[in-house]
Amino acid sequence: MAAAFGTVFMPEMAISWFDGSRWSPSEMVQSNSISLHPGAHVLHYSSTCFEGLKAFRHDDGSVHLFRMDKNIARLAQSSRLLYLPELSEEMVSDMIKETVARFADEVPSPPGSLYVRPTHFGTEAAIGKAAVASSESCFFVLTSPVGDYFAGGDKMLRLLLEDNGMRCAPHMGMIKSGGNYASALGPISRARDDVQADQVLFCPNGDVQETGAANFILIDGNEIITKALDESFLHGVTRDSLLILAKDMGMTISERDISVTELLERAAKPGCEAALSGTAAVLAPVGTFIYQGKEYTVGDGQVGQTMLKLRTALNDIQWGKAEDTHGWLTRVK
Repeated sequence: MAAAFGTVFMPEMAISWFDGSRWSPSEMVQSNSISLHPGAHVLHYSSTCFEGLKAFRHDDGSVHLFRMDKNIARLAQSSRLLYLPELSEEMVSDMIKETVARFADEVPSPPGSLYVRPTHFGTEAAIGKAAVASSESCFFVLTSPVGDYFAGGDKMLRLLLEDNGMRCAPHMGMIKSGGNYASALGPISRARDDVQADQVLFCPNGDVQETGAANFILIDGNEIITKALDESFLHGVTRDSLLILAKDMGMTISERDISVTELLERAAKPGCEAALSGTAAVLAPVGTFIYQGKEYTVGDGQVGQTMLKLRTALNDIQWGKAEDTHGWLTRVK
């Protein structure tokens, strides 16, 4: 039986430490442990952010990172919004490329890939700094070879629509921070136990936003509907990529607010599709909405053809089977 996604790691990772005035030279260290003072800021006040991107092996054996620049920019933004020490985007780029190049021979062939997890967190030992940012931090790049996310076939996801709560504080949504994921664990766990939902689609005051771990996309005919970017939810790189490809295909892109009422009305239409977008799965199909004790089938409840077309188009670029017309790939080896 294959290991669970993201549970196998390369034996080394790149790491650098900020001591309050400068970053240490990057070095490769064992990835099975890290030493922290028990008073480290991150352990008490969640001063942490991270990214998720992938490296792909092409048929000629070369290895390419997908939209690394976009992920690095978002990591730098998350760090600024958490008031962590400033990250040099050049340093981050070099450490990512160094780590992936070191294990280039271990990058799985399609449909697998090498998952890359750059992480930045506060390390200052000061438990009295509940309202003060950490002046010291650590940055590392961890990698994990992963297989086909859909090895068992597409699973039609069940989403509980939650219109009373939020995934995280509104001003924190655009930060890819561990605390945001932790705050969603309770609602997701309850939804799984109570109604066998796979995820919770957070819709505060009826405004459809995102799930606990992915952006949400609705496909109605030739139109893609997804919430317009603001600070309340994560600005997904996969989401952005799919919208660009959909526009290339001549689809109508509607980035706007959508209510739960409109969502359920559209979902009832034949041919309507819903999906979650993210680095791991690219697009994962949604077959059922659960709202106020009732279940609503999305379209015909089957995997949508438009969703599959978009996912294939993105995968083909990532694996070098289609031309990279947008300059999204960075060759590492």
